[in-house]
Amino acid sequence: MSETMTQTERHSFEAEVSRLLHLMVHSVYSNKDIFLRELISNAADACEKLRYLAIAEPQLAGEGGFAITLSADKEKKTLVVADNGIGMSHDELKDNLGTIARSGTRAFLENLADKGEGQALIGQFGVGFYSAFMVADRVRVVSRRAGSDEAWAWESGGAGTFDLTPVDLAEAPARGTIVELHLNDSSLAYAEEHTLERIVHEYSAHVPVPIRLDKGEETRELADGSALWVKPKSAVTADEYKEFYHHVAMAWDEPALTLHYRAEGRQEYNVLLFVPREKPFDLFDPSRKGRVKLYVRRVFITDEAEILPAWLRFVRGVIDSEDLPLNMSREMLQKNPVIETIAKGVTGRVLGELSKLAETDAELFQKVWSSFGAVIKEGLYEAPERRDELFKVVRFKTTTSGDGWRSLADVVKDFKENQTAIYYALGEDEKQVLASPHLEGYAARGLEVLILTDPVDAFWVRTALGFEGKPFKSVTQGEADLDGVKPLDEDKADEPGAEVAGLVATLKEALKDDVADVRTSVRLATSPVCLVASDFGLDRMTEKLVARQEGKSALGKPVLELNAGHSLIKALAAKAAAGDTAAVTAAAPLLVGQARILDGEAPSDPAAFAASVATLLEKSLA
Repeated sequence: MSETMTQTERHSFEAEVSRLLHLMVHSVYSNKDIFLRELISNAADACEKLRYLAIAEPQLAGEGGFAITLSADKEKKTLVVADNGIGMSHDELKDNLGTIARSGTRAFLENLADKGEGQALIGQFGVGFYSAFMVADRVRVVSRRAGSDEAWAWESGGAGTFDLTPVDLAEAPARGTIVELHLNDSSLAYAEEHTLERIVHEYSAHVPVPIRLDKGEETRELADGSALWVKPKSAVTADEYKEFYHHVAMAWDEPALTLHYRAEGRQEYNVLLFVPREKPFDLFDPSRKGRVKLYVRRVFITDEAEILPAWLRFVRGVIDSEDLPLNMSREMLQKNPVIETIAKGVTGRVLGELSKLAETDAELFQKVWSSFGAVIKEGLYEAPERRDELFKVVRFKTTTSGDGWRSLADVVKDFKENQTAIYYALGEDEKQVLASPHLEGYAARGLEVLILTDPVDAFWVRTALGFEGKPFKSVTQGEADLDGVKPLDEDKADEPGAEVAGLVATLKEALKDDVADVRTSVRLATSPVCLVASDFGLDRMTEKLVARQEGKSALGKPVLELNAGHSLIKALAAKAAAGDTAAVTAAAPLLVGQARILDGEAPSDPAAFAASVATLLEKSLA
């Protein structure tokens, strides 16, 4: 080792790591056991990484296989977690243990400090190693990268700095990492054999690397590293599934759904997947990456293979193929026919199991849908070939559903006589949609309308042909085809009179620069006016979204619809019939402004609108 590599280096943690360590040391958690799960998971990942690299470079791993070894000394107050995995170089120790290189760190810290949810959040933000400071007042890490002739020690008391020191190879592992914890006085139970055995059994029994307890004169195996996913389903207990889910998903909730099966035929593969109950922190990460781990004959290959589509990215677990070559590169994975076959089969199986869950346990399915429905609906747009399967799974809030959810089958089953379409209303939130005047005519006829408030709704609903032969139709586009459906209270149904026809003609001329057309409406019941999109344009909400993206106020002129039975429209119609064109023309921009406000928008010219309202008030009070 050269002269320049014999000096200890002192570094400061990045600001957020220092804050995190302070919280780890000074906060109280209901379950400190998780620190050992995190260290074992890190050790298992290091072994899996080397196992993968050794496919192309066998000399890196050598002989003897992989293992994680625990040892403790209560008198010395130490606990050691050692592995013979990939190890870390000087720079990797500095970067990996001095920086949190994962998005979402700030959100993690806010939750940790403000809500005390450390137990639920550790493991989700790449901060698992730092949980060691919950039980240790000093941590020393000695690591040697596989194939390297250098070894380094990282050491810190969690007080803002860490030291990096070169280590003589005689005192370092042949490869891998040794994490030595100097336990604080309140955590000496973690130096006891029965405590370590309990934690390993509870949290880490199914990591794919053997875990051993070094007792000095003998070594005892705590976990055999057997892959849970290759065992028969009948040989696995519910607790074992839950433990493995916590390990592979880095989550603390219970899975809502467990899929464990072996596919045989042209391709053979084992599947162990879980559908969570709670949203993972990265559910809406822009990369939309899945987190399913791909193995080939129990050798970890990658967790970035596109096995499940992005709209099932919340699914966690393992897929282990018997038919892929061990030495295949990640580039080869992208367009591999075996992967495509596996992806097709597993996607279908997940959708099938979700559909079954909806039928057999509606309450649990509702929790799943509340967490992941917005993501699953992305598939309606991105995977049109899967729409028939997805339509069995997707659920909707509707104008008649209350706090519950409705399937499309439920909606069609309750169609009114002469109803020909599945009606929907797009909006930014449920409250806004329910306040829309466009729903009045549908409500007056007892018609159920889907409430679509997720961003993807505006896109899939335009490309979907329909369900069970019934097309989807927006309540804000084109003429409302409600004439065939009787109002619940037929006495309140007013037919437009001849006077209204004159009003329509006058308004068309007055508003020719602002609207594409003026007509009477059957979709209104209590509001005087509303704006709708033309028959062949975009839905009103979709138009707004597209215009916003293009930096425009609007893409085209809307259609103004009048409620012929409303007192205001009747009064204006009487003015038009009496030849008072000036009064109608003066009221015309107010009608459009009112319609825009009812549509959740501001008038196109707020100042002029306000001035006109003031003038009307003055006249009425004079």
